[in-house]
Amino acid sequence: MTQRRTAIYPGTFDPVTLGHVDIIRRASKLFDRLVVGVAVNMRKQPLFAVEERVRLLEQSLADLHNVTVLPMDGLLVRSARQVGACAIVRGLRVVTDFDYEFQMGTMNRKLAPDIETVFLMADDINTFLSSSMVKEVAIMGGDITPFVPAVVAEPLRQALLQRA
Repeated sequence: MTQRRTAIYPGTFDPVTLGHVDIIRRASKLFDRLVVGVAVNMRKQPLFAVEERVRLLEQSLADLHNVTVLPMDGLLVRSARQVGACAIVRGLRVVTDFDYEFQMGTMNRKLAPDIETVFLMADDINTFLSSSMVKEVAIMGGDITPFVPAVVAEPLRQALLQRA
């Protein structure tokens, strides 16, 4: 029996962007199973509750049958072990991302030497794209439809209206 290779792609996904979806689609081709771990990050105050972020991701990725979306809390390597991951997938947009991700990858390797970190470069059209930037454009009344999955645009507008 062949062992299935599982990877985990962690993030806050507040909101999920087309850049995230691109990394997920590409990573899903590299691994037998990809778990998208939606982080409960106590240092951030997300716009969407973790359950809503999971739901929006599931809807955005419904056609990817080897992708599972789960809430994730605590240490990333612990979550990776719980899902049986041999790799952590991280997306890189710009050089500053690399500095941060390199530090995180090095720490994760110290904590779990058997779990590799795999970096995927963002597609050129997504190098500028971040959840923070999308929220800012939405707050200013700009069109966010080119940046987020179709199922995300209206819930994002509604959530921002409720916060205003």
